[in-house]
Amino acid sequence: MTALAPIRPWHGVFEPLWWAAGALRKELLNFRFEYPVEAIPAAGAKASLHYYVYSDRLFFDAMEPDANGIPIQRSRQFRTYNPAYIAWYGLMSLERSLRLDVSRQAIALQQADWLRNHAVARADGSVVWPFTVDWDEGACRLKAPWISAMVQGLAISLLVRAYRITGDKALLDQCRGAAVVFARTVADGGVRTVEAGHVVYEEYPGVPSPRVLDGYLFSLLGLYDLATETGDPAIRRLFDEGIDGLTHNLPFWDYRGKWSWYGSHGYLCPPHYHNLNCVLLSSLAALTGEPALQRYADAWTPAHLTAFGRAEVFLCFMLTKNRSRLRHLLRRRTREHAA
Repeated sequence: MTALAPIRPWHGVFEPLWWAAGALRKELLNFRFEYPVEAIPAAGAKASLHYYVYSDRLFFDAMEPDANGIPIQRSRQFRTYNPAYIAWYGLMSLERSLRLDVSRQAIALQQADWLRNHAVARADGSVVWPFTVDWDEGACRLKAPWISAMVQGLAISLLVRAYRITGDKALLDQCRGAAVVFARTVADGGVRTVEAGHVVYEEYPGVPSPRVLDGYLFSLLGLYDLATETGDPAIRRLFDEGIDGLTHNLPFWDYRGKWSWYGSHGYLCPPHYHNLNCVLLSSLAALTGEPALQRYADAWTPAHLTAFGRAEVFLCFMLTKNRSRLRHLLRRRTREHAA
């Protein structure tokens, strides 16, 4: 697994150039259709400690450790704890412990302890892990503190596995509280939206809805883990409602049967998100037996692209990504002038 290490940008007036150069290198020079993220077939059983996907690279380029080994998300705009990344680091450490290095189980439990100690219990009975900085996702602006279906799902998945290791029932109680937001609409402080009678769980619960696919998929896996562990029919119903919404809405994220959109058609997914979408969909297809999920995962598999299809996807990605970046810059300047 990629070790957490400090991110060392150039400082001062050159720091924006460092971040811009890194983005250009990743998007243009290092663009690869395949990405190292793999499905874990052993995940999903009630006693399993495995998670559904594994990668020794995904998200790690945005993390650096604090003095206690807890990952901090660092970007050009901020440096903060991201509970989704903490849960992800814990899950990847746990998978690593099952494969090669049993000592990494302690790292996984350390991340679970952080989540346990930093959970916020709300008056409505929900338990949440808020994000502590303002965030722009497309035209949606989220003001801190805000919650996320992705955060809730990944946190549940890690805490369920921590419960399987320790037997500490307080962890399951937190998970049950974390599931409450999936029953509440965005307007009521939850992560649930309903469109034409179909439910979607929002990674970014704001207006207009960014509708990012991978966060939705992570949230469903968290609900599945909790329903499997507890046998609670209400939590299983939340999962089934989410699967119904996913199946109904998959055409929304489909680019010409070749690739996936990142959110509400702002730009095509970069390869790491696209390959993640494929693996997460395959995992959910295996859990549910829903053929549409596997059908899209197969259609989007990069290995199925022709040379012409690869050229089309790459050019469309570059065009839409830079168009999205320009729109973001214009919106930010408009807000600054208005202020």
